[in-house]
Amino acid sequence: MSRYLDMVDDPTHVKKLTLPQLQQLAEEIRQELITVLSKNGGHLGPNLGVVELTLALHRVFTTPKDKFVWDVSHQTYVHKLLTGRKGRFPTIRTTGGLNGFALRTESEHDSYGAAHAGTALSAALGMAVARDRLGTDEHVVSIFGDAALTNGISFEALNNISQNTKKFIGVLNDNEWSIAKNVGAIATYLNRLITNPSYNRLQKDFERLMKRLPKGDMALKLGHRAEEALKGVVTGVSLEQTGSNVGSDGRGGFGSSLIFEEMGLRYLGPIDGHDLPLLISVLEYAKASEVPVVLHVVTKKGKGYAAAVNHPEKLHGTGPYDIKTGTGPKPKAGTAPHWQTVFGETMVRLCQKDNSVVGITAAMPSGTSLQILEKALPDRYYDVGIAEEHAVLFACGMATMGFRPVCAIYSTFLQRAYDCIIHDAALQDLPVIFCMDRAGLSPQDGPTHHGMFDISFLRCVPNIIAMAPKDEDELVDMMFTATHVQHPTFIRYPRGPAEGVPIKEHPKLVEIGKAEVLQNFTQNGGHKIAFFGLGNFCTLARKAAEQLAAEGFDVAVINPRFTKPIDAGTTEFFGRGAEVVVTLEDHALVGGYGSSVLELFSERRISTPVIRVGWPDQFIEHASSADDLREKYGITIPKIVAQIKTHFTTAPSLGLTAVA
Repeated sequence: MSRYLDMVDDPTHVKKLTLPQLQQLAEEIRQELITVLSKNGGHLGPNLGVVELTLALHRVFTTPKDKFVWDVSHQTYVHKLLTGRKGRFPTIRTTGGLNGFALRTESEHDSYGAAHAGTALSAALGMAVARDRLGTDEHVVSIFGDAALTNGISFEALNNISQNTKKFIGVLNDNEWSIAKNVGAIATYLNRLITNPSYNRLQKDFERLMKRLPKGDMALKLGHRAEEALKGVVTGVSLEQTGSNVGSDGRGGFGSSLIFEEMGLRYLGPIDGHDLPLLISVLEYAKASEVPVVLHVVTKKGKGYAAAVNHPEKLHGTGPYDIKTGTGPKPKAGTAPHWQTVFGETMVRLCQKDNSVVGITAAMPSGTSLQILEKALPDRYYDVGIAEEHAVLFACGMATMGFRPVCAIYSTFLQRAYDCIIHDAALQDLPVIFCMDRAGLSPQDGPTHHGMFDISFLRCVPNIIAMAPKDEDELVDMMFTATHVQHPTFIRYPRGPAEGVPIKEHPKLVEIGKAEVLQNFTQNGGHKIAFFGLGNFCTLARKAAEQLAAEGFDVAVINPRFTKPIDAGTTEFFGRGAEVVVTLEDHALVGGYGSSVLELFSERRISTPVIRVGWPDQFIEHASSADDLREKYGITIPKIVAQIKTHFTTAPSLGLTAVA
């Protein structure tokens, strides 16, 4: 039996289907999502929740002329299916396949690329203002989640919209979740909108009104009184309530203020985000509006798949899973724990022994494994929402009062708080600890999530200490050490399984700025090569050294441990004693650890050639695995060994090369 999904090769085809056909298409899309993502994984829950919304958007608007700007954009899988990428959809998040986020180079229907929260409103406003200046007539629609409202950039944009354009459509997709359950006053506020008795009494009347009105020029056919009545019905606020409905907690009640209205935006909602006819009608109204509009749509994350509804955090972004149960494959016996799990368990140990230690996450309790601390010691755990800048400043404030706050933030997301790192943590020399998960590759997520730049952007900042452990036992030692340091301290570690080494019962202090010599020269008469393998690339250095040693080379292996300060003495010693120095790092070569070695050699007039192994000066794409990307960019043992051997056969006098 043919599917309507098989017939939709272009978004214009959505406009040709009847409402019953669109509703059938919605169910077919859900089955496609569940089936395809069970094989390779992906952002399942968010996309199941926006099926009807995406169909309604494409029914009312016309891309690529009209612009959809998706916040985070991990919920664009349905959009991809409807915009000519259906045939490639099984390749999503795999090597050479579709990206898991909106990507301008992938399709003309992706008007803006993103993967961090809080960007959509600002970017869409920029497009709308540009449209106004150009005198064109395209519509700009920003689709942003309730979690984006915990991010300060969103409010900076909301503050500007009504002053800069008259035609702007924001769609607030409210499912009460980012990855974890949303937290804070904004989440409480939106919940009050949804659950207020006034809204519940008037919702049926509102739906009947909207469904009776024609879908075309609805706004033009509404008289002024009807428009004001509609506004009152949709917001669930009567004029008599305003300023007088005080809750039992003494605060203003539901009708005391609406954030969006106060900022000059027409607020519509909340409405059922799975009622397709209603969505189409309200979007038609918003399309014809001559004032900026925010449409509040309430959706169910994971709708249509019981496992995703029941476990919204687990199946937000998932690996392969069994469709019947929603569970992934069990880890193989003997598999090393993930770095993030070691971090989470260590946080519990540290907090149990030191009352000054607390954990802070920016809406990533499961991603960082800080939920382990939340479960064990909830009073030592803080989730500030998607607000990395606030997380850092919040930690700085606690540090001034004698606490040792640990900010668990992905390397890629910490970039957003760079000003706070410099002007607040480092300038004031506060003992805040930053544990940077996903340092290096996050292969399936791609360039927006790779942690490629933290060594570079931290090396230039005074007062800080930056470390990278070679294994999970050293991660525990570094975390323990950080609680004894009176400076901002940064620890970077990768995604995925650690090295599988046992963890000591009692951690030990690591000497600040001191490298670890794992293997010294043997004086066997062969060419001398010194490997400096940083963090998880220390294993790569050891294996390359083993192969070269078997071929008669005299090799030393050093675990640098620190990217700031580097161990100048050890680096100089092996720099002068070796014929070639090789640095290896899971980081961009520009400004990375290898660059710091070159700077030291320049300052101390060391002429030994340096081969730097790392990632080239470009944004690295997504792939099925880290191994695929390492193979493509030459970061493999055979290619590293081959380049070193080539150096001796060509016998250059001095210089540097890069494997990447």
